[in-house]
Amino acid sequence: MDIKEYFDRISYRGSYNKPDLATLSDIFQHHIRAVPFENLSLHCGERIELNLEATYNKIVRKNRGGWCMENNHLLSWVLKTLGYDVTLLGGRVFFPELDAYAEEIDHLLIQVKLDGKSYIVDGGFGMPYQLWQPMELISGTDQPQTPGVFRFQEENGTWYLEKVKRKQWIVNQSTSTSQNVENEVRRPIYLFTLQPRDIEEFRGCNAELQTDPDSLFVTKSICSLQTADGIRALVGWKLTEMKYNYRDNMDLVEIRILADEEIEKTLKEKFNITLDKKFVPVNTSKLSLF
Repeated sequence: MDIKEYFDRISYRGSYNKPDLATLSDIFQHHIRAVPFENLSLHCGERIELNLEATYNKIVRKNRGGWCMENNHLLSWVLKTLGYDVTLLGGRVFFPELDAYAEEIDHLLIQVKLDGKSYIVDGGFGMPYQLWQPMELISGTDQPQTPGVFRFQEENGTWYLEKVKRKQWIVNQSTSTSQNVENEVRRPIYLFTLQPRDIEEFRGCNAELQTDPDSLFVTKSICSLQTADGIRALVGWKLTEMKYNYRDNMDLVEIRILADEEIEKTLKEKFNITLDKKFVPVNTSKLSLF
């Protein structure tokens, strides 16, 4: 594995000799705009391996993306290589339809300690809940970013990440109509503790998310990528493109349903992904991603 090859993959041309917050933020931004959050391997008849070299080969050399245990595992290696103080943490994702967090750890994230402060670096959540900058680990303080206002709340050693959402202007291109949709103001994303984790602790979770017939990742094919001013996401056949804050406190959302013959071209043009095997889109889960 070669750090310069990784930098070529994410088109990072900046300095990396000093492990400071500015460098951390810059590398992080390049990563989330170059590496999609995706689970397409599951829907091409492939397994997702919890192995750093396999992840490196997939993301860096094959120009693919990955889910949290791939993106953040690779990012942790990058940051350690550059001299950052890195700790793996485990989280439990919130499901709005169930009004509950996952019962077991199902999310890998990174804690970075820098200049006497702690930051959460999470390049593996995707969709509109993807952080765009490292978040300082402080409770009850709004931390505005381009996607919206994020906030941590700490209770008895458990940390909760939430996002304050904007209104959305949804453009339905199939009917040429638009509508202003009021969404919930506060959206929980996940909870976590500061207990250090080893990558081996995620091996069971990595397997279960690929084999449980009710798993979100089994029932939805997902590919999302952060852009300069928003995100784009392909879930099943549904392509959603969002522009953040295109008006005061309002995001612009455009949705299009693709035909089967458009999928391959869209993955290449919108996400820079070319798959080796036949891809079968899936979207049967009622759980939402937006």
